Amino acid sequence: MSRLALSLVALSLFCTSAYAQASKVTKETIPGITNFARLETTVACGGATKAEAVPAIKQMGFASIINVREASEPGADVEQEAAAARAVGLNFVNVPFNVASPAPDLVDKFIAAVTKKENTPAYIHCAAGGRAASLWMIKRVQVDGWDEARALDEATALGLNERLKPFALDYIHSHKR
Repeated sequence: MSRLALSLVALSLFCTSAYAQASKVTKETIPGITNFARLETTVACGGATKAEAVPAIKQMGFASIINVREASEPGADVEQEAAAARAVGLNFVNVPFNVASPAPDLVDKFIAAVTKKENTPAYIHCAAGGRAASLWMIKRVQVDGWDEARALDEATALGLNERLKPFALDYIHSHKR
């Protein structure tokens, strides 16, 4: 009986350690990118990204850039970034996210883009990182089946802020799997 108990404790510690490692977010300084936060090789979220930073994104092993900025935002340069992505062989997807009035199909478009095999791993960004991280949190709950607390912890590490947290939580609560 005590062997079984020890085995269960060891398994529990292993799973806890694996969970902590699976959600490891690292912050990096990348020239031309604000607030870069990478979740191992799965995804990275960031803020404003200049076209000249795109080759570095490719060198880091990302297959795509998912830009959730609106083209009308100051400094967004969506077309220039898309051209830079194409020039280095990255897929580029723009899913504009207006915080004041999100499009009804925003999350569906984002999830379709981020789960598309040829887009993984993906670099997701907006102006500061909050919109990108909020959409990633929703994806974790809706697609990956994560519980809300775990997804919230990861999204916060990736850049979720108090301004976007209600959007993500409201969406999750109103769109149960």
